[in-house]
Amino acid sequence: MTNMKGKLSLLLILVLLFVGFVAVRFFIFDKQNEYGKLKIISSPTASVFLNSTLIGKTPYEDKYKVGEYLLKLIPETTATDTASWNGKINVYKNSLTYVNRELGSSDIASAGEIFTTAKMTKKPQSAGSGEVYVETEPQGAIITLDSDEKGVAPAIMENVLRGDHELSVFMPGFFRRTQKVNVDPGYRVNAAFKLAIDQSSSFTKESDDKTKVTSDGGNATNKTYVKIRDNPQGWLRVRVDSSIDATESAKVKPGERYEFLDEKTGWFKIKYNDNKDGLVEGDFTEGWVSSEYSSKE
Repeated sequence: MTNMKGKLSLLLILVLLFVGFVAVRFFIFDKQNEYGKLKIISSPTASVFLNSTLIGKTPYEDKYKVGEYLLKLIPETTATDTASWNGKINVYKNSLTYVNRELGSSDIASAGEIFTTAKMTKKPQSAGSGEVYVETEPQGAIITLDSDEKGVAPAIMENVLRGDHELSVFMPGFFRRTQKVNVDPGYRVNAAFKLAIDQSSSFTKESDDKTKVTSDGGNATNKTYVKIRDNPQGWLRVRVDSSIDATESAKVKPGERYEFLDEKTGWFKIKYNDNKDGLVEGDFTEGWVSSEYSSKE
């Protein structure tokens, strides 16, 4: 009887060891076979280095094991006035890591974006929705999703419905970046934008169009106006302060001109008539409009 119990105990130990071995083996094997897709494009064409190893030229696409990598893009020798780029990227299981770089003559003249998709750490509040996280370089760019302002980067947008969306970022003095993103339920899209400086912007050079004061006692001035430019919405918000978080006080239309009062980074202060039924001359209100879709004249 004792001998039988010993044999059963030994058999049980062997079974447990075998189950443990299989579980560990399966876990390690499964981890070693976790892959995601990496897609890289650039302008101009560039050599692609991953962890210091040359793997090809852009456009490039292949499967890679899950993990963190150091990516470097070196423009072809014909593009002698173009700067190289390097940065860390992450590859996630069964997901696409998308890298797009527009290589300029220097880092501040270069732009691009990196998109990754990862499973959310918590269940979404709304069924059939996901999240979009946006960060920008430099920080503080205005974020719009499907033409709707969402705040300034870095920021996370929750309860984004599944499907394709247009994601855009803008900062005065830099070129706008716009990309299509696809949101899957229960997943987060991580978007990292790099903005290129706009050398033609009034915020990157000294302005020569300030109001000129005449010499006849200093009372007379040549008025400066702000003209509203075309934009996707077909109108532009007027806000009570120079911030996208400020209350909207009116809407103005492309082609309209308003007296210029003041200027802050990314904003013009204007004088406008806010009475839809029409006010008598002299009854005006002051407000701020974004300089992205307006210009001084």
